[in-house]
Amino acid sequence: MPEPETSSPTDPPSAEQIKKAMKAFKKRLKLSRLDDESSLGHGPMSSGRESGIVAIMPPNQYPKAVWDELVARGRLKYSGHGLYEIVEQKP
Repeated sequence: MPEPETSSPTDPPSAEQIKKAMKAFKKRLKLSRLDDESSLGHGPMSSGRESGIVAIMPPNQYPKAVWDELVARGRLKYSGHGLYEIVEQKP
């Protein structure tokens, strides 16, 4: 007997999976920016600078369908070459 399918590749991602993926994306973006800002070459007496990172590769723990769904919902924007950026939400 064939085993029952728990999830097929054509199933849309669950709301919980989308929520977790967005949280993971924001965390990775924040860490990437912090890492860039704290890199060598910035003297302790300098005023520092903000990171120029706006797009990152999304965490690979989630399938591409999740990222495509977030783009479709307007939460992320595909920047090309596998990079995504957060779309600023207007209040």
